[in-house]
Amino acid sequence: MRALTTKALSRWIVAGTLLIAGACAPVSQAAVGPANQYSAKTPDRVLAFGFEMIEERYLTDVNIGNAAFEGLKGLSAIDPALSFERPNPHQVLLRYQDKRVAAYPAPEDTDSDGWAALIMGVAHDAAAVSPALRKADDEKIYQAVFDATLAKLDFFSRYASAAVAREHRAFRNGFGGIGVRYKVEPQDIVLTEVMPKTPAAEAKLAVGDHISAIDGTPIAGFTQSDISKRLRGPISSSVALTVEHAGDRQMATVTLHRGLIVPPTVTMTMKDGVATIAIASFNQDTAASVSDDVKQAKASPDFKGVVLDLRGNPGGLLDQGVEVAGLFMNHGRIVSTRGRHPASLQVYDAAPGAIGGNIPLVVMVDGGSASAAEIVTAALQDSGRAVVIGTNSYGKGTVQTVIRMPNDGEMTLTWSRFYSPSGYALHGLGVLPTVCTADTHAQSAALLEPIRDGHSHVASDIATWRASTLDEEALRKRLRADCPAERQPHLALDADLARQLILDHGLYAHALSLTAPVSTASSAPAGLPLNQP
Repeated sequence: MRALTTKALSRWIVAGTLLIAGACAPVSQAAVGPANQYSAKTPDRVLAFGFEMIEERYLTDVNIGNAAFEGLKGLSAIDPALSFERPNPHQVLLRYQDKRVAAYPAPEDTDSDGWAALIMGVAHDAAAVSPALRKADDEKIYQAVFDATLAKLDFFSRYASAAVAREHRAFRNGFGGIGVRYKVEPQDIVLTEVMPKTPAAEAKLAVGDHISAIDGTPIAGFTQSDISKRLRGPISSSVALTVEHAGDRQMATVTLHRGLIVPPTVTMTMKDGVATIAIASFNQDTAASVSDDVKQAKASPDFKGVVLDLRGNPGGLLDQGVEVAGLFMNHGRIVSTRGRHPASLQVYDAAPGAIGGNIPLVVMVDGGSASAAEIVTAALQDSGRAVVIGTNSYGKGTVQTVIRMPNDGEMTLTWSRFYSPSGYALHGLGVLPTVCTADTHAQSAALLEPIRDGHSHVASDIATWRASTLDEEALRKRLRADCPAERQPHLALDADLARQLILDHGLYAHALSLTAPVSTASSAPAGLPLNQP
């Protein structure tokens, strides 16, 4: 794959050692005397590290004292009978069933270590009166605290435990496995998909095959999680499966060597010379898969153009969205990002030699198209490379950095906004289609007629759209109302319109001209979007 002229987005992978924080001595429910003391010298490293990252990298300034106190109140998710008060900046109160249990001196608002130690100390004390908290391990406390802390910041920031984070990393980056999907039955599993070019495909496993044992251990009664753990393992390691092939009652033992499995996100179909490339999300193999499909489509003797189907695509890796857009652009800005942290100031530009730089292109989106899907769509529309069909996209215009925690969990933290090539902020606005299909009962001829006869108002709408700023909330709400964001990932009308546009060169050119850029944003100062946040 060709290189893009970009500044690489910093990847914050942080390794740490899990330290067990000192705990406060328990107090009785009736205790109302001197404040229970905790040691700021022995903070819980997971909580302290998380608070430090929020203070350093979040999109806007955060008062860590307030954020940590919100996290402390999150312990009530474990036991609703717990409540917490901060009557003044210097004191925190613990109550159980509305009765005061203890009082604590509050750390300074900038003291991440002090708040981490306080929270674990309070949790220890609360366990003396709360059976639910007494049963909670540290991981459950981390989840409750970070859930409450991050919920006050924004919808997209979140915490994942070590177990959940492993699954997230496996989806983004791949894992050691054999390349199958399956349904769990009472006595075995039945394969529902065998991914191509994987160990399972090479061993000629097929949909409908039954697997009753893994490495000689019968799997009857196992959960899907148990089975997944046994099928996965280090790359190149071996696994023996007891298999009953579909239509064959005889059992056989098949030994496979695990490979790197990256879940497929791209599929392609061809009809009337038009290649429809559907992208479900963006993981580390997405751009390479799209590139391969474009090459295959272009080799077809009746090839006419490409439809990118991004409907229902929730996004994924930013760099993969940039790479996909770059496959269809020979020059110009793809996206810029801006946040509070210096490393969040990024500019991504396309480079010459794009494999799909000159082919007719239509992009389909809906209300479920978000994040990286919106980056691709806005870049291709603003650069004059694609006609967009569907409804307004979701409007998620922020970038999250994934931070590896000392316990091997992950904090996904919003740290920048992204801006289209023409300079507008996508957050809360999304991308406006050239052809709106929010009215699913409309006829394709009626939707295309305004473009065909030159009466479309899209050109003026898109000019207003691009000129809107983040603080013009009422205007943005009104603009979105003209083509409401609807989730319709399988609407046949979209696909029919896309093919008609690609097969009618004059109509396609006219539709493309409606959203053609007036000027290029790539001449703007590096890292500085045209519209300020």
